[in-house]
Amino acid sequence: MSSTTERIARRAHRSAAGLLLGALGVVVELPFLVLTAPALVIRRTRAWVLPATRRLAELERARIARFLGGETSDDYPDGRAWSYLAVRCGVGGLGAGIVALAVLGGVGGAIMVGQLLSGSPIGGGDQRFWYDPFTVVLGGTLLLFLVAQGSRGVAGLDRAVARRLLGPSAKDRLRRRVHELATTRAEVVEAVNTERRRIERDLHDGVQQSLVALGMLLGRARRASTPEQITELVRQAHEHSQQALHELREVTWRVYPMALETGGLGAALEALADRSTVPTTLTYELAERPDAATEVVAYFVVSEAVTNALKHSGCTRIEIDVTRNETIVVVRIVDDGVGGADPAGAGLSGLARRVAAADGVLTVASPPGGSTVVRAELPCA
Repeated sequence: MSSTTERIARRAHRSAAGLLLGALGVVVELPFLVLTAPALVIRRTRAWVLPATRRLAELERARIARFLGGETSDDYPDGRAWSYLAVRCGVGGLGAGIVALAVLGGVGGAIMVGQLLSGSPIGGGDQRFWYDPFTVVLGGTLLLFLVAQGSRGVAGLDRAVARRLLGPSAKDRLRRRVHELATTRAEVVEAVNTERRRIERDLHDGVQQSLVALGMLLGRARRASTPEQITELVRQAHEHSQQALHELREVTWRVYPMALETGGLGAALEALADRSTVPTTLTYELAERPDAATEVVAYFVVSEAVTNALKHSGCTRIEIDVTRNETIVVVRIVDDGVGGADPAGAGLSGLARRVAAADGVLTVASPPGGSTVVRAELPCA
């Protein structure tokens, strides 16, 4: 209970500080707007005014983010900053009124409380009335309510104005979305080509070499002259055929595991954990199967992260966590290796492109000498 009270108190203090700073900002912003309004008409002077206006708007953005908990984008034209400051001056004026009301109420309340404690009548005079204490309590409570609600309303209005005037317009959002889709499309093509090259390399360096060795053994067995040589060569050929089947099975698992199709993401990850050469724990907390596209991306995130950990980290333990937060599937892989994984490397960068193609976000934290944490957030219908 005390921690909750402390958290509420800290939030109230931050909001009060943000309200006070916003009210003080009007003292600078209003004269600036009045003096620079005529300069906006001329292009040459406008080029000087708008950068200064943007600096003031950035200070307001920082104040709102720090004290009022409202994040806004810095991707807005300089001309919109002047409009924002003009509207924000009105909001700041309301905040100044709330601050003045709180100060006057506090001073007046302190005077009245002092009069009550000294036995003097409220507001002066010669006679003290029985209803004076009730008047002070009722008036103080009402004033406190008005200040609290007014502060909350001004803070919300401050955030809304910044979000509306400094945020991207519908046209900007559409343009940005088109750019993101074009970038994602190129990344998907690159990821597919990278995957094809990897499959070709796995087949060439693994399965093909095993089959070549198998053919050579069978050729030697055909030319062998004694039953003992034939038996030994056939035994070696059988071992190579088993190895080739194992390598082919590994390649097909990396292309698309059948367990993902039949048993879902949980079954596929269990099989992946069982095949790991180090102890691997899986925590799977999805009550329902996500859509097929999300399952595929989530599986390959885990597969690539586990493969990288086994190859490069020197880890002795791997933990896999799959959870769901409303419409987001969160995949987290942690190993206790030496760290130092490069997010720009071929494996992780390709994985990031695959996640981005699904409108997801991939983050990699791998400090040298510490654990590597790979986290993917995937939207899920």
